[in-house]
Amino acid sequence: MSRKRLILKTAVLTLLAAAGIGAAAGYIVFRAGWYDIGASKQHLQAVYSLLEGGMRHSVKRHAKEVATPPLGSEAQVLRGALLYRELCVQCHGGPGAAPGAHGMSMQPVPGPLVDASGRWKPRELYWITRHGIKMSGMPAWEARLDEADTWAVVAFLLRLPGLDANAFRTMTAVQDAPRQTAGIPAAPAIAGDARRGKRILAQYACQSCHRVPGVTGSEVDVGRPLDGLANRRVIVGMLPNTQANLIRWIRNPQAIDPDAAMPNMGVSERDAQDISAYLLKR
Repeated sequence: MSRKRLILKTAVLTLLAAAGIGAAAGYIVFRAGWYDIGASKQHLQAVYSLLEGGMRHSVKRHAKEVATPPLGSEAQVLRGALLYRELCVQCHGGPGAAPGAHGMSMQPVPGPLVDASGRWKPRELYWITRHGIKMSGMPAWEARLDEADTWAVVAFLLRLPGLDANAFRTMTAVQDAPRQTAGIPAAPAIAGDARRGKRILAQYACQSCHRVPGVTGSEVDVGRPLDGLANRRVIVGMLPNTQANLIRWIRNPQAIDPDAAMPNMGVSERDAQDISAYLLKR
């Protein structure tokens, strides 16, 4: 064997050994539970930077195909201000407005959004609002905000850097801001989109009580597992297994059984139909 090939072989083996040692060390840290995941203690800076960098690259990639509609009309911005007050202030605060106690105690800290429009493009702000960020506390608002309202929030975020404390209080005090839909594509009318139902049921935290096929979650036994639902003759022990009955149960369990332990989660008609389409999929 020539000296050159020997050096190359040694280098490759050294790299493989180093990778193996690194993987073993990582597994030991993982199994030993040495990394403190308590929210009372901050992330190590290296961990924080790694997670934040991965998040930024992910949002940039997934939002690149989002088409941005016209933004900035007064009606749209006022609608966004109302939604921001109801949904966002408790975690992110605003000019002269502190976030709530839970927002200040989260790790990573949600932080103010006054500079969000300088760090993110409008399509990226839309994507974050609609889909949320895993393991950060940022929820996905896809099931609770339609297209028009999601873009209204974005329009307000674009206006936010120019607001002082008084202007912010005035704008977010609007009680009944008009809806703005012109130029914004409406959500498509669908009937039983199983792929969307899989996403949406996770946003209603169904997996926190049920084991749901294809949905990541803990091994819980609070409610019955939902696998094989399409093959059951009855649901909830009393109703013929039809999609209409499943939708009724998902939307308002107590209307069917006043003593039902399953809570009313405020599921919309559309979301219930899509969730049922996924659960009844064979």
